[in-house]
Order: sequence, then C-alpha cells, then structure tokens
Amino acid sequence: MACKLLATFLIIAVHCSLSSGAAIELDHERATTTETTKDWWQTAQFYQIYPRSFKDSNGDGIGDLQGIISKLDYLKEIGVTATWLSPIYTSPMADFGYDIADFYDIQEEYGTLEDFDQLIVEANKRNIKIVMDFVPNHSSDENVWFQKSVKREKGYEDYYVWHDGYKNATTGEREPPSNWLQAFRGSAWEWNDERQQYYLHQFAVKQPDLNYRNPAVVAQMKRVLTYWLDRGVAGFRIDAVPWCFEVLPDAQGRYPDEPLSGYTDDPEDSSYLKHIYTLDLPETVEMVYQWRTLMDDYQRIYGGDTRIIMVETYSALDYVMQFYGNRTTNGAQIPFNFQFITGGNGDKNNTELSAAGFIKIINSWLGQMPSYQTANWVMGNHDQRRVGSRYGEERIDLMNMLQMFLPGVSITYQGEEIGMTDLDISWEDSRDPAACNSNADIYEQFTRDPARTPFQWSAEDNAGFSTNSTTWLPINPNYVTVNVEAENSTEPSHLSLYKQLVQLRQIKTLQNGATRYANVGDNVLAIKRSLTGESSYILVANVLSSSVENINVASSLYATGNYTIKLANPEAKATEGASVDLSSLSLKPYAALILQSV
Repeated sequence: MACKLLATFLIIAVHCSLSSGAAIELDHERATTTETTKDWWQTAQFYQIYPRSFKDSNGDGIGDLQGIISKLDYLKEIGVTATWLSPIYTSPMADFGYDIADFYDIQEEYGTLEDFDQLIVEANKRNIKIVMDFVPNHSSDENVWFQKSVKREKGYEDYYVWHDGYKNATTGEREPPSNWLQAFRGSAWEWNDERQQYYLHQFAVKQPDLNYRNPAVVAQMKRVLTYWLDRGVAGFRIDAVPWCFEVLPDAQGRYPDEPLSGYTDDPEDSSYLKHIYTLDLPETVEMVYQWRTLMDDYQRIYGGDTRIIMVETYSALDYVMQFYGNRTTNGAQIPFNFQFITGGNGDKNNTELSAAGFIKIINSWLGQMPSYQTANWVMGNHDQRRVGSRYGEERIDLMNMLQMFLPGVSITYQGEEIGMTDLDISWEDSRDPAACNSNADIYEQFTRDPARTPFQWSAEDNAGFSTNSTTWLPINPNYVTVNVEAENSTEPSHLSLYKQLVQLRQIKTLQNGATRYANVGDNVLAIKRSLTGESSYILVANVLSSSVENINVASSLYATGNYTIKLANPEAKATEGASVDLSSLSLKPYAALILQSV
C-alpha cells in the first residue's frame, strides 16, 4: 500500500545576511508525518541498465541479456533492488531499440525470450525486480502494424497519423501538412510513396507515431503491457510520454503550424518551434491514468507486489506533477524528476552551480509535489551527459551523497556508482541518430553517445566488457583506473562510498523523516533529516568554493545537540566517528559530510 503523508508543510524564510555582499540565504523545511510501512518501490534502490553497454556475454562487442544475468550478483552486492532496462525489443536499431519492430519479442543480438525469462527467475532469486522500458509513442517502420497501415489493411488504416499534405499553388511541389519538426532535426512529416500520404514521426523517419486517438491502438498497447506483466516484470518506465498525443486537425483537416520559439535561428532544429500542438496535451495525462488502472487491476486479479509506472518527461513541472494523479485517480508512482539534469545551467555544465542553485533545484520538486506523493531523484541517464562531466569529477561522491540523502526514490544510471565520465566520441564513431542527423560541425550539440560507452568492469582489455577486438562504441581510456574491480579493492573509492550510502538509506530517519534544507552563503549546502525517537542526520557540502569554508550550520538548520561524522567523501579529509561543532564547522573544497546526532 502506498505510503500516505498525513501532514505536510513548507516553511520558507528569506534572511538577508549582514556580511559583505548581502548574501541571500534560503531556509526551507518540509516536515512529514508518515505511516511506518512503505510500499516496496518507495524505498527501492533503482538502477538503470543500458543493455547494449552493460556486459557482453558472447564476444560480439554488444551487451546482452546473458551479460546482465552474469552481473546480477554485482547488482545485489551494491544494494540494487530494482533495475529498469532500456529497450530490448526486436528492432532494426535506427535508434538503438527505441524503434520497435515487434513489441512482443527480444532483439536477437540481446538474446531470446527464454533468456529474458531466465533473467526474471535469476533476478527474483536475488530479490531484484525487473522494470521494462515501454515505448508507446511510436514503432519502427518495419513493424507489421505500419506495413499493414501503409497498405490500408482493414483495422490498420488509422493506426498511425496520416495526411495528404498540400500542393504548393505556385510551384506545384508537394508540401507537408504542417511545419512541425522532429526531435532529431528536420520535418516531422515523411512522404510514403506506396500509400501516397505523409506520416507523422516526431523522432526519426523510421519511427512513425502511433495514433492514440484510435481505440484499436490503445487496446493494442495495453495488450503489450499485459504480455510483459505476464512474463514477470515489476512495472514499466514509459518513454517519451509527452509526445503521445497531438492536436486534432481543424474542420478542414488542417493541422496548425507551431509558432517560432526565438531560441535558435536553425530551422531544422527542434527547438526552432514552440511545440504547443505536439507536446504536453491533457489527453496524454489521461492515457497514463489508464495504464496505471491496468497495473492496479492486474495486481488485484493476480496478486503480488505493486506494479509501478515510471514516466519520462522533461516538461514544465506543473504538467509533470499531473502524472502523479489526483485525489480520485491514480497516476504514475514515479514521474521522473529531472531537475538535477535540466535545472541550474541545464544539461551540459553545472560545475559552477552555487549552493543557492542546489536549493532551487531541490525546492522546485518538493515545493510543487502533491503532499501525498513520493519524491524521486534522477541525476543522469542514457540521454544525458554523465554526472561527473556535468557537475565536475570532484563532485561525483558529493552528488551521490546528495541523491541518497534526499527524501524519496533514488535512481542510479549504470556507471555513476564508480564515477564513470563522458568520452568524447568522434564524428566517425558516432552512432546516435540525434548526432548523425546533423553534421560533423555541430553533432556534439546533440550526441548522446558519450554517456553510453561500455561499462567499465576491470582493467582488462575492453574494460572487461567484451572479449571482442572492438565494441559498439569506444571505451573510455580511463577504465584502467575507473572500474569495478579496482574500486572494490580500494578504500576510499566511489564504489565503496556508494555501497555505504545505499545501506544508510535504509535507516528510518532517511526513509520517513522530515527534511529541512538551506544554503549557508553561496557555497555550502546543508540538509537535515529528522524523525521523532531516531537519530537526526545532517548533510553539509561545500559545493562550489575552491577554498575552505567555515560555517555555522546550527543556526541555518535550527539544529542543536552533539553530532559525529557518519560518512565523508575523500575531499573532506575527515575522520569518521569524530565529533563536530555545528556552530563552527570547517569544510575543505568540495567536501561533503553526513553527520549523525549522538
């Protein structure tokens, strides 16, 4: 049963410092009284696997299901209790699995349905749940549904979004139905010679959009969900949700053009337009509610643990929050919180983000989330630059400490636990369609390849990922020192601290406690977690300063009593177990401490 928050309040006080520069300090408290029993997902340690880059079991340079099975003990060792897999469905790989030719089968290079069933069995033995990536917005153009729709076969005529387009009155040339742009550059409309119509594709040309205004499509995709539930998955991460619906054409059958955004002068770039007719429609939220009803009905009929929905959306927060549901209708348990990706200075570089910037990111979610829901924190994924590359390598441990300390669900992208960083991929080695649809001069603005390089298991050839002479993407040369084997045998290391953090997350205070957070000046972030009858914990982090910071945490967090150091990152050069004075605390550059009351 989902935990209900019985009382929630938010206190915001703004203090003008009398010190030089009149710094602004924000003090926020979100206190919660909760039931002691939480559902499994509310305390789970989620871990995203990008199967193509996780572990190759057969020496072809590509990760696969047997490779994942071979590393389940590693996941268990680091405290993972649920993992979601990026797509493994049958696909021509135009977008590496997000273009699905068969929603009911496994891509051959990843394995077979029998391998998948074995994965479920072996994961269950280790109390690890498997969450599937569900891609509802589009299929591959090689999917039989699309091929039937091209031929206008009965029942499939309107499975996709088709339109005649127009003839230019002056030139006589055929033109698309509207000015809509796809995410990967260029028109979102493609002419099909056989059907003699345009089809909509908001991603690559080989990814035609399904028509969710057709009840047959809605029913078909619910059958897909049920099929994988029957095979034992614990739920779904739902891809690209905001694109599922677009506006209806007008009475004359015309789709409206989208207005210019003013963000760029590049007319091929998706951000050239404001996507007011193709993104974030209310029908999409209602569709997610239907999928949640299916999950709940399935559990009611077949029993077992709650089946969950995780929603990918980079939309404005007022829209994202609707996916949670409302007092009468259940929505997604976990609408992804991407504020640590999109907040601050955006998805490329947050190395100069101040403590106030961190507070703004944290409060953007906690300040808008419905009081009866559970927060979640996503620092990175396969579409974004790695945490160490966005926030700086000196902040890798600090960011893991922050993610584990905040209230709610924690989701780790593979490799963040060992501090993997981006590898700059050459134009010649680029594989991502978002990059390849551009050109050698600008591809680095769009590429997602740097965060998708193979996982670094050891200092052996190809980082222990594959025995093949080459791998599907190059491997970061830093694998010689940044790898699981090396970090398992060294303390302190990113991995050793990560394991300690996962264990710490299980304590009652971090699962159920109140949260107060503040920036102490420009450079120090402070968070307190407290629960009646339990020890209190404080995270303090020098997030920006290259010099030592001497601070008074007691006054900023209204904290009293004695504290000792529970955990510290290497930058802190601190002794665990040592006593600290909250009113006079010294933090070295990029130091992060977790303190425990005694």
